[in-house]
Amino acid sequence: MTTPAAARRARQLEERRLRIVGAARALAEEQGWDAVTTRRLADAIEYSQPVLYGHFPQGRNQIVTAVALEGFEELAAALAPSAHAGTGTDVERVRALVTAYLDFAERHPATYDAMFLLPVLVPFASDETPEVVRAGFEAIEGTLRRLDDPPADVPTTAEVLWAAVHGLVALRRAGRFPAVHQEERLETLVRLITH
Repeated sequence: MTTPAAARRARQLEERRLRIVGAARALAEEQGWDAVTTRRLADAIEYSQPVLYGHFPQGRNQIVTAVALEGFEELAAALAPSAHAGTGTDVERVRALVTAYLDFAERHPATYDAMFLLPVLVPFASDETPEVVRAGFEAIEGTLRRLDDPPADVPTTAEVLWAAVHGLVALRRAGRFPAVHQEERLETLVRLITH
């Protein structure tokens, strides 16, 4: 049985861990991941670096992983409505999915980088992949399965759709695509998936 003191201590440790992750995320969103160091995080949360390492013994990579996992949870929540939508046309459902993904990446660029570009301490595409990481991909699959005429190979189509949307994010952020044609790109991708 957990004592009240032990429960309070566990709650305080979790609150401190969340403060560290929140500070890392805010700093990365404001100044980029290069600005996120253990020293700056310790200063931001007003604790010593040893306290920070007490929560994240593997240092920055473990903190980036924590931010990425938060991001995967938020992305899955953003994509879930289109995966469970019972109404609307196929075009509307896929457009909602793609738009939600693009909006998430636009609003949270550093978090998106943590999720997909930076080294993290979780496996992808394996049996050990955490459920929170799989949930976003499952939302893409769920949207495709709910189409009136779903693709014959939903998992592969979901991978291709994910790759295409990720490519739109990456190329747009790198300045390789002009902003002026973003809507046309989105509509083209939706048509390719739904026809």
